[in-house]
Amino acid sequence: MAASSRASLGIERIEALHYYVHDLERTRRFFVDKLDFVELGTSGPELEREGRQRSAAFRAGDALFMIHEPVGEGGRAWRYLRKHPEGVGTVVFDVEDIDRTFALLDERGGTFITDVQRFSDDAGTLAMFSITTPFGDTTFRFVERRGYQNLFPGFVPARAESSPAAGAGNRFGFERIDHLTSNFQTMKPALLWMEHVLGFERLWEIAFHTSDVASASGPRAHGSGLKSVVMWDPASGVKFANNEPFRPFFKQSQINLFAEDNRGDGVQHSALSVGAVVLTIHGLRAAGVELMRTPGSYYDVLPERLKQIGVGGIDEPIETLRELEILVDGARPREYLLQIFLKEAAGLYHDPDAGPFFFEIIQRKGDQGFGAGNFRALFEAIEREQSREPSRSEGEAPARPLPRM
Repeated sequence: MAASSRASLGIERIEALHYYVHDLERTRRFFVDKLDFVELGTSGPELEREGRQRSAAFRAGDALFMIHEPVGEGGRAWRYLRKHPEGVGTVVFDVEDIDRTFALLDERGGTFITDVQRFSDDAGTLAMFSITTPFGDTTFRFVERRGYQNLFPGFVPARAESSPAAGAGNRFGFERIDHLTSNFQTMKPALLWMEHVLGFERLWEIAFHTSDVASASGPRAHGSGLKSVVMWDPASGVKFANNEPFRPFFKQSQINLFAEDNRGDGVQHSALSVGAVVLTIHGLRAAGVELMRTPGSYYDVLPERLKQIGVGGIDEPIETLRELEILVDGARPREYLLQIFLKEAAGLYHDPDAGPFFFEIIQRKGDQGFGAGNFRALFEAIEREQSREPSRSEGEAPARPLPRM
């Protein structure tokens, strides 16, 4: 795809994700007690009556999550959860000039849920509007703040210093949202929409299937594959990774399984950047946070693989990465990334209605990719592990591979 010549929307960053849940208190315990996010405050009584939902805001570094639980019927959280398990229903972007962003989206065929809404407090102004998207029932909101201190009208801060502009550190070192990943049963409409409406450009892509690493015993009777394309806004660096199933075995694809579990397309995971992933994962494990498993055979061949992909040596001992099950990828000497994934929410809470959303933890040490080499390396490791297991009964599929990207 050629680089977009469309004017920038003036996006500055992802401000927040709005996450819709059945049980706000359960989610509060996870964010505060497990991930050490700071609770900034809650929705006030009037806002709860008008919106028919109870809300709380949690921040770590620049990563902000708004959690909403329905109160009765008719509100946004209720409408989302009537169709889906718990998940991300709104992505919020800070923009430089709300009127310019609105005008550009209007010119390019954006579908507006609201016109520009304007609010003010003693310190300044807030303006925002929302649009529909091809991301299932996930909407996008654009926000311009000019000194406005509250998160939004009707929000009650937990304490005076918990303003939207105030950073919030935590003991795990979460810094910001590195990227969002969404799954589609067909992603081309979303890619075209991001190009022609948002003005995003194509940054990175891969197509991969387990059949590429099938054992020598013969052709597969099952498998999982995906195509992935990363779109980004060059001005802000905001990145969206987008996946769809890759033939054969469409129905067994991890991406299709997400769509079935989510009951539609949507945001699969949010990547949180950290400065020292080894320390972060030591801390998360000590806090009892469950992470996705990596086969031990992945690390058996990791030193040779690092040579083959051009990274060579890394700072972290392989045995430390094996112990913590952290993944490594890169393409140039001494430039690499380290990544690991939390269990999906349904697994963390042992509740299918908690949904398939999960977190990625990523540390970039010079590499700006998305772990492409880990697709193949992990699937090869899974193949080796499965070859050591007793043979399965005919037609029995392997355990679902780890979600990637």
